[in-house]
Amino acid sequence: MLLLAAGECHAAGVTIGVVAPQDGNFAALGAQISAGAGARIAKDGNTIVSVNETCEENSGAAIADALIAAKVQVAVGFLCSETLEGALPKLKDANIPAITVSVRSRILMEDAAKNGWPLFRMAPADTAEAARIIEIILRDWASDPIALVEDGTIHGRELTEAIRNALEEKGLKPVFTDTYRPGQEQQVALVRRLKKAGAAKVFVGGDRSDVAIIARDAKAEKIQLDLLGGDAMRAADQPLALADGTLSVTLPEYAARPEAASAVAELRAGGVEPEGYVLPAYAAVEIAAKAAQDAATDDRPVAQHLGGMPFDTVIGRIAFDAGHELADNPYQLLQWRAGAFVAPGGPMR
Repeated sequence: MLLLAAGECHAAGVTIGVVAPQDGNFAALGAQISAGAGARIAKDGNTIVSVNETCEENSGAAIADALIAAKVQVAVGFLCSETLEGALPKLKDANIPAITVSVRSRILMEDAAKNGWPLFRMAPADTAEAARIIEIILRDWASDPIALVEDGTIHGRELTEAIRNALEEKGLKPVFTDTYRPGQEQQVALVRRLKKAGAAKVFVGGDRSDVAIIARDAKAEKIQLDLLGGDAMRAADQPLALADGTLSVTLPEYAARPEAASAVAELRAGGVEPEGYVLPAYAAVEIAAKAAQDAATDDRPVAQHLGGMPFDTVIGRIAFDAGHELADNPYQLLQWRAGAFVAPGGPMR
């Protein structure tokens, strides 16, 4: 049945599987993957095999069977870890590498390394966000009184705890730590407690809207606070606009990169907005096609052409390390100015 659901467009060259949800709760994200991957495959004149990803437990083996039956050389997409857990053992036996643009599970990558599964990850590891925040705080705020506050969600708490532990290992103890109640209309009590503690630099493990309210209330109370958030800051600038100068460690806006200009124009001309997973999926196909073409020139499998060399893609230069992870942490420090996150002019003072 999966083979019947797999849409194929045959052409000469490389055969690439695109695994993404086509219906259900994740259909919108799956459409982004399919649009980006499909655009690049069509541009190259290669063959696309589209397989529906249900993201259900024990669904991966059937998806792998569909890819193997279609004789794909590489498969990209893979929104869900449930798919990969079942698919990878069979893909290993068939010498078909998988490139995920979404899954961040550390445990899955450890299992892949242990079992020799051909999984390559373009999504950052689940520890990458904290690692970059820690690096930047140690670089730019080490001599300042630092506060860490979080919103009590699992992500906010775990992210902030990882930062606190790393700072204290380096001998830096925050002057203030607290859990605030998210989604409130004001955070005056919080900013007053921050002032009383002597905090000047504040990491907020919470949503963009909460950071905007904290910034507004600090300004109203004439309390100078430099605020830094994480990747949750990539959200709509509402209901309260974010204050200029607010910092965030986040993934870049790939559509704004110079390397993406041509692809962005082509996608928009075709009615596709280059948001979410569109450009990462486009880049995954660029990598997959190059590796498959290189493999055709020697006797080594495609997977061996994916590691150890950089690929120039629509989202910049990508390389995988020995563990099949991104060799470079993609998170970067950005500052909100005039309605957009841009590179800060200097250290985050």
